[in-house]
Amino acid sequence: MLKVGITGGIGSGKTTVCKVFETLGIPVFYADAVAKQLMVTDLILIDGVKSTFGEESYLENGILNNKHIASIVFNNQLELDKLNALVHPAVFRAFDKWAAEIPSSVPYTLKEAALLFESGSYKMCDKNILVTAPLTLKINRVMQRDAVSAEQVQARMDKQFTDEQKAKMADYFIDNTENTSVILQVLDLHQQFLNY
Repeated sequence: MLKVGITGGIGSGKTTVCKVFETLGIPVFYADAVAKQLMVTDLILIDGVKSTFGEESYLENGILNNKHIASIVFNNQLELDKLNALVHPAVFRAFDKWAAEIPSSVPYTLKEAALLFESGSYKMCDKNILVTAPLTLKINRVMQRDAVSAEQVQARMDKQFTDEQKAKMADYFIDNTENTSVILQVLDLHQQFLNY
């Protein structure tokens, strides 16, 4: 079965694009949502987080102590790398398990991940799509969605590869601006993947 990765910078609208693929019957693995779930369910990951960042990484009820983790990793790339080195393998395992359970009648699957290229997980996919949009549009989308300032959005963007860096690793592109049809672009790619 063909495995297709899909990513895009914050505010590019990659989740919206994935929803279009889902209407065509294509299963989507949402890596970021799964990662959050694994942080409180995957015992190997939980042990790794506790031993790396302390027992206080989790509250008494087993919920992740986001404030504690954020205070350590937010402005410290070395500590963030340590966290990612724990989380990414857990997500890879979850993806493999998920993909193995997809019926063989399904022509292809999508793996949606914000850090698809940064984490190296694009190598687990046969093809990769990059969703793009102009910088100002992306910033405005995130400001409206998350009720944050442009500076806060930019700080998040600075932690990801630029579209130019991602473009070198992508096989396909979807332009998610107001004056292009995302649906037509998705239908075109869908047809290509069916014929792959």
